[in-house]
Amino acid sequence: MTTASPTQLTYRSFDNLSLVLGHPTYQTIKTFKDGNIKTFQYSKEGGYLSLASPENVKIIDTEIAELHSEIEKKNIVEIGFSPKGTYISTWERPVKLSENLVHKNLIVWETATAQELIQFTQKSQANWNVQWTEDESFFSRMVTGEIHFYDSKRVDKGIHTKLRLENIANFSLSPGKNPSIAVFIPEKNCAPASVRIYSITNFNSPLAQKNFFKADKVRMHWNDLGTNLLVLTQTEVDKTNKSYYGEKDGPIHDVAWSPNSKEFIVVYGYMPAKATLFDHRANPIHEFGVNPPGFGNLAGTIDIWDHENLKKITTIEAPNSSECFWSPDGRYIMTATLSPRLRVDNGYKIWHYTGVLVREESIQELLQIQWRPSSVELYPMRTLSPPPKISENSAALAVKPSPKKVGAYRPPHARGTATPDMFKREDEASKRLHEQGHGSKPTSVGTSEVSTKAAVKNKKKREAAKKKKEEANLASENSDVVSPLLPSSPSSVPAQQGINNDIIDAVNVAEPVKEQIAPITSTNGLSQGVSSLSETEKKIRNLTKKLRQIAELKERQQNGDKLEQTQLQKIGTEAALRKELDMLKP
Repeated sequence: MTTASPTQLTYRSFDNLSLVLGHPTYQTIKTFKDGNIKTFQYSKEGGYLSLASPENVKIIDTEIAELHSEIEKKNIVEIGFSPKGTYISTWERPVKLSENLVHKNLIVWETATAQELIQFTQKSQANWNVQWTEDESFFSRMVTGEIHFYDSKRVDKGIHTKLRLENIANFSLSPGKNPSIAVFIPEKNCAPASVRIYSITNFNSPLAQKNFFKADKVRMHWNDLGTNLLVLTQTEVDKTNKSYYGEKDGPIHDVAWSPNSKEFIVVYGYMPAKATLFDHRANPIHEFGVNPPGFGNLAGTIDIWDHENLKKITTIEAPNSSECFWSPDGRYIMTATLSPRLRVDNGYKIWHYTGVLVREESIQELLQIQWRPSSVELYPMRTLSPPPKISENSAALAVKPSPKKVGAYRPPHARGTATPDMFKREDEASKRLHEQGHGSKPTSVGTSEVSTKAAVKNKKKREAAKKKKEEANLASENSDVVSPLLPSSPSSVPAQQGINNDIIDAVNVAEPVKEQIAPITSTNGLSQGVSSLSETEKKIRNLTKKLRQIAELKERQQNGDKLEQTQLQKIGTEAALRKELDMLKP
């Protein structure tokens, strides 16, 4: 039985594990109910799927969905493959044996034969696995003050070579044909922390080095070619005692490399955060504007962009999502809500990149889900295509109104009052101006009105917006059309500075204090039903409305009113809006 599919996926629930084909059938290939599977893991290219149960580890050939080999080892809680899937590692929780015995809880096996290759003692579950070179000729692991390298063909000979560095805390072996090793040494005795990069053929002197203070932990991100490294640093202690999340001065939330290894994206800044695309030399290419990133208690909004012309294609609303993945073929996005993070509304959704919801499935106590990986080389760049044909039921799901968003919880005694200064969101630039004594500190999004006049005005706006939304929802119920293309607003936010050619010095990535956000309603991706206006006329009307709002803000500014940072940014878009309006007018 062949199961080859570019969008095959696997999910694990409380009572079983299922292999499922992707679009358009979503047929279940096989369900494993011999159950109590604790975790599963694909090999890098998706040829193997390993399943860990309390009794053993089963390795499945994903092309035929049949058992390939079986490791008779109990109580395995972590599993991982080498880059080509030739070897598999397992980790179990360490236990205390008799005085003369040491528990070897990390074991490397041959995948095809399930034969043991070598054993180690690994107490910590963090960074438990060995790290491999891309060709699998060597693997490495860290012990106190040293990194040991082993020849995979001669493990019986013991350690092949060592890299000795005092106080070493973490390391990362690069992918690519010419592997390098990056090591992290934290601060000690007033000496700065550092990241050093060595060739694995020469440990005498580093190829590159970066020193920095305020770095207790790091996350290292190599591009797929192994030619560039991003280092995200974090400190757990705030010496100013202003935050229990650690020091924050324009936090960086996340970074990610493009599959082409030539670009990376950074999400950074105080909420609402910014996102900027850089080339591999850290030169800014494009700014994606300002938005609150992520899921959790945030809106769960996903913007999809065309990489070639850097135009936004559509926006998806996926609140309460725990996971979000691109399919290997780059055509679909899967969002999922998992237990135990949320124990209700568990399941997954699959969206076409144009914003159309093509599949939704509810699964009780969904614990883990993943696309079957495959090489990006199998999917060359293609032109944009229309969304796939979907069933009437799926079409109804695709135009379902977005759920109402609510602000953050506030205790009863604090409701109806202004948000305290220490919990207000601040833009990085405005914070700096405030510290230098220029201008007032910006207020946070969602604070209560400061005057009765403003309260009445805002109440009228909310009532009008509510009426407009009800009309839009009624119209969408009578329409089968999904409008995937939404205009994007330009951003005048400056790009993040301080990033060098090879290493990004991203100090203090602690999560910002969670803040109340005003409820936002949106009809992104939904057709507005019957309308006599053309698309161009709608855009002109929208731009005119924005310019009118900017004019009102400028008038308030001239009258001496203190504007929020987001309002100042909106004023900064006036020139771009007028230019766009002039281009649309006949």
